[in-house]
Amino acid sequence: MERPELPLAQLHAFVVLAEELHFGHAAARLGVAQPPLSQQIRRLEDKVGHALFRREPGGVTLTPVGRELLPAARRALNGLADGLAAARAVGDGRTGCLRISFAASLALTVLPGLLSTFRQRFPGVHLDIHEMTTAPQLAALHDESIDVGLLREPPADEPEIGFETVLDEPFVAVLPTKHPLAAQRTVQLAQLSDSPFVLLPREVGPGLYDRITGLCIAAGFTPQIAQHAVEWQTVCALVEAGLGVSVAPASIRRIRLRGVAFRGVEPRIARTRVAVAWRRNDTNPLVAHLLTTVVHDSPDRRE
Repeated sequence: MERPELPLAQLHAFVVLAEELHFGHAAARLGVAQPPLSQQIRRLEDKVGHALFRREPGGVTLTPVGRELLPAARRALNGLADGLAAARAVGDGRTGCLRISFAASLALTVLPGLLSTFRQRFPGVHLDIHEMTTAPQLAALHDESIDVGLLREPPADEPEIGFETVLDEPFVAVLPTKHPLAAQRTVQLAQLSDSPFVLLPREVGPGLYDRITGLCIAAGFTPQIAQHAVEWQTVCALVEAGLGVSVAPASIRRIRLRGVAFRGVEPRIARTRVAVAWRRNDTNPLVAHLLTTVVHDSPDRRE
């Protein structure tokens, strides 16, 4: 047997009348005249197939059928109210899930402070965080499997993706502690020309790879890459093992390895850009909240 659909307006009228037990009082509380209220109750009784109230002088009383329906009607109305409140919270950006990816080296610099500030402002938002290199982040933004990315050296040819600079960070030379240049306070890039390099593969971060190799070429040499590693911690470990030297974002100085020395790089204009990335057509209010956090609440963007 097909179940009758009970309009919420009729359930609301029924609950109010069940609480007031008086048509006049219930109509006043609902802000309607008595005849429309009576019609709503009559339509509901027609759908149920039984009387819900006994009409008596001076008021009404619930029938057994009405008493049975009342808890279910209240649950339905409360469920709707809860659903509307939850929907409004998501629409206002106060709850929901924000999917964020980040380049591993950013866990050593801007990521902790940014996430901490965001969580303080929006404690009801769940953060789904994934570690990714730059190229996979851009692909994930395009296929909508993440909402926001934190990456290095954003490309210039991504019209559908917006970028906002979070940090302008210097480079450092990564050297084995036994390397002759480790005794210097700063290193001219040209001084690394005879050393083999350990770098991230270009496919995982083409912008950063091209930035580093471009700086070397501007210094008069093409780096001879002896080894690739996907993570900066691995790059540092391979440098410690004597497989080569590297040029890396300054934040990796927080990776503590006894056999590795980090030295400033000349020219000092050699810097790398860190940016937050998002889809320009994304209307998710959580994305807008994160961008506001980046613009107004992040610490000094230049190290």
